[in-house]
Order: sequence, then C-alpha cells, then structure tokens
Amino acid sequence: MTLADMPPEAGLFPLSGVLLLPRGRLPLNVFEPRYIALMEDALASNRLIGLIQPRWREEDDEDNKAPPLYTIGTLGRITSFTERADGTYAVTLTGVTRFRLLRETGLRRGYRLARIDVSSFTGDLNEIPSEPFDRAQLLASMRRYFEKRGLDARWSLIEQMDDSMLLVTLPMICPFPPAEKQALLDAASLTDRVRVLQTLLDMAGPEPEGPPS
Repeated sequence: MTLADMPPEAGLFPLSGVLLLPRGRLPLNVFEPRYIALMEDALASNRLIGLIQPRWREEDDEDNKAPPLYTIGTLGRITSFTERADGTYAVTLTGVTRFRLLRETGLRRGYRLARIDVSSFTGDLNEIPSEPFDRAQLLASMRRYFEKRGLDARWSLIEQMDDSMLLVTLPMICPFPPAEKQALLDAASLTDRVRVLQTLLDMAGPEPEGPPS
C-alpha cells in the first residue's frame, strides 16, 4: 500500500495496553456490537481500521464519557477473519502505518470516527531499516524481563527473526503498561524504538506480587 491508498478518515478501535506496529500482526476477538459494526464497515470498504489507545481518566468512568485518545495510533488492515455463528468475529490485523489523530468527527453505528493524517509516517510504508544495534544485549534484557515476570516465549523463533521483524515483535509481546506501549509507538524511527525498548527493559523491576497488605 502507498500513501495515496491511505484514507483521510478512519473508524477507531480504542484498546488500552494493546500495541500494533507497522508490519505487526495482532489477533483480536471482536464481540461488542459497535466494533462488530466497525469490522463490517471496514470489510465492505478498504479493510482498514484505526487502532488507538485511550487516555484513561477516573472522571471519564464517573461521568460515563468516552475517554480521550492518544494522538498517535496505527492503521491496521484486516488480513484474515472468521465470523462466528453468534455474529462475533475473530480477526487478524496487520499494521500498515501509524497515523496522527487530527480530530474526531462523530459516531457511525456506535463507533468513533476521526480525521487522520499519515504524512508524518511515510517511513512506515517504506520500511526504513534501523541503524546497527546490539541485538545480543537486547535479547538478554528481554530474557531477564520475562524471567522476572515468570513469562515464557518461543525463544528459538525469536532468535531466528531478522532485525526488522524483531523490532516489531518484541515491543508487541512485552506486557508493558499503556504509557510505555505508547512511547514505543511514538518513537520516530526503528533506531529510536530500539533505544526506548532497551530502556524500558532495563528499567523494569520485578512484577509486584499483589497489593500491599
């Protein structure tokens, strides 16, 4: 897909703590009526939806308001889907390019619409490589991070990935908090993403065992 294929407006799928990077693949279970409508409309047109994180605020819950959104999200293309008997969907989104949210334009069938701009992220479409980085150090930090949290990964597959796919996969599978996921998405280039990812992995302490007694 090229810059000319990018729509000026997109339906939004706000999801907290979920990161979709260009060329990444994200499975989704879609069951809310408004997002079923979003999938139906996307499948009937360009198959593109805007995945973006909400900026959660306590007062939004209290007032039953739609939460404000971060300004940068990712256009994802529906590359596979299964419609279940109950009308829900199992979908795979493949990241195409990041976008900047300009303004929301209202609701359509219950989901949020927005004007978007992708012109700042042409490198996402052209796959500009990162500068050389310390791959061994990054993977070692990733292993420590997973061990601290008692998580497992298919390390043999991860180690076989080329650098560009590694820098898509690692940020997406790490269970970082939403603000840290957003920092990875906001990184201007793959080289910047490496720096952010390495910093987040090195700064992460052990996962808390539970609330203080």
